[in-house]
Amino acid sequence: MLDISNLPIEPNEIINSLKRDVQLRQISQKLLYRRVVEQAATERDIIITPEEIQTEVDRVRHEMRLEKASDTLTWLASQMITPEDWEAGIRDRLLGKKLSESLFSQEVEKFFAQNRLNYEQVSLYQIIVEDEKVAQELFYQIEEQEISFYEAAHFYDLDEERRRRCGYGGKLYRRQLAPDIASAVFGASLGELIGPMNIEPGYRLLMVEEFIPAELTPEIHQEIINRMFREWLESECNYLIHNQII
Repeated sequence: MLDISNLPIEPNEIINSLKRDVQLRQISQKLLYRRVVEQAATERDIIITPEEIQTEVDRVRHEMRLEKASDTLTWLASQMITPEDWEAGIRDRLLGKKLSESLFSQEVEKFFAQNRLNYEQVSLYQIIVEDEKVAQELFYQIEEQEISFYEAAHFYDLDEERRRRCGYGGKLYRRQLAPDIASAVFGASLGELIGPMNIEPGYRLLMVEEFIPAELTPEIHQEIINRMFREWLESECNYLIHNQII
């Protein structure tokens, strides 16, 4: 019998709760992923040392401001896990990361080169209004310099937070934009007024502040490895399920 917070809970109750909350498939998939990682790591002689686990434990404790051992133990107790459980979970994550790097680190540059356009960025401003006539009128006023783009965004945009930012939408990757928007944006000149474009939830005026060339940063490098690793895991799990190997 499993005891949680002094309340006796049978294992089958946990299973039934996961079913009712439609979470059983997700948990089962994680367990299967873990088995696949363990098998692949064993085949490649990939291990995680106690020193690596301790380094990660220290990093997480520092990040969570758990400077004292007593603070860490209190937090673990609140999560209903033991220090051994926590270290086992950290070990699993480190093993997955090390395996993913072993499998795909040499393929990242090729993938990046083949998908370079998707990693181009743009610093974009936009105004979204409900009515097409309002959008068209704002377009003419901005073009005639009767009002600046930033003033128009501040007064007329539907979104309160974007109004405060005078229309600034941040830095966006090409792949984050709908194809028709991406085509218009990346085909425009700096400062050129684009639109109005009829895209839900309304009509948009756009303006490019800066084009940012694609660059294989450490963050993008890791993102690509993670993507390849997820796809590999799904493929391996589907194969194993289909062939009932696990």
